[in-house]
Amino acid sequence: MAELKLTGMAGAYQTMIEEPEHKQPSLHIAIAQLLEAEKLAREHKRSETFLKLSKVRYQVKVEEIICSTERNLSEEMLALLCEGTYIRKGQNVLITGATGTGKSFLASALVDQACLKGYKATCHPMLKFVETIQTSKQAGSYMKLIDQIKKHQLLVLDDWGLQPMEHAVKVALLQILEDRYGRGAVIITSQLPVKSWHDYLNEPTIADAIMDRLTAKSHKIELKGPSLRTRTD
Repeated sequence: MAELKLTGMAGAYQTMIEEPEHKQPSLHIAIAQLLEAEKLAREHKRSETFLKLSKVRYQVKVEEIICSTERNLSEEMLALLCEGTYIRKGQNVLITGATGTGKSFLASALVDQACLKGYKATCHPMLKFVETIQTSKQAGSYMKLIDQIKKHQLLVLDDWGLQPMEHAVKVALLQILEDRYGRGAVIITSQLPVKSWHDYLNEPTIADAIMDRLTAKSHKIELKGPSLRTRTD
């Protein structure tokens, strides 16, 4: 089993044979248990790989997220998103709130949960995302970048709205959103309320198109309350 790299099965079998003989399962039950152990081990390894490749901002589990009326985040909403159905249906998650309210923390937990469900995710701080688009255009690798993003079922854009966006970047963003519409999900975190995003984009025609693709199928979460950073300092 070890030579075949069936590590989950090998570990389960070792545990099994260390039990007293009268407690060891019958052959057909043993085979089922070994196969289940191997399946779980592979799923765990896959999710760890997906999480590492996602370059998620924080290593956080969904159990660490605080749900309360004060934060304007319900357990029902969190549970709904943890199911991952929004990714399969191509629905976006727009997380807004003042600095320190845990927007990126929540997004990171959702990425972790998505990877556990077997979805590929890619996370980008907006400042670096803009630079990446600009650099790829200069290097002639823009379409390669677009294709790479398209392969991920979940795209996270963190800290939306911190700096002005050039026209070329807006066009690229529109293309990315068009490629993902109904086929992949986007999580955006921003200090700006969603109602201000159109003005932030500052080009009515392209802003209309971008906002339509972001908000037509979306879950909006406006986090409130005092800064969580203050609580931990």
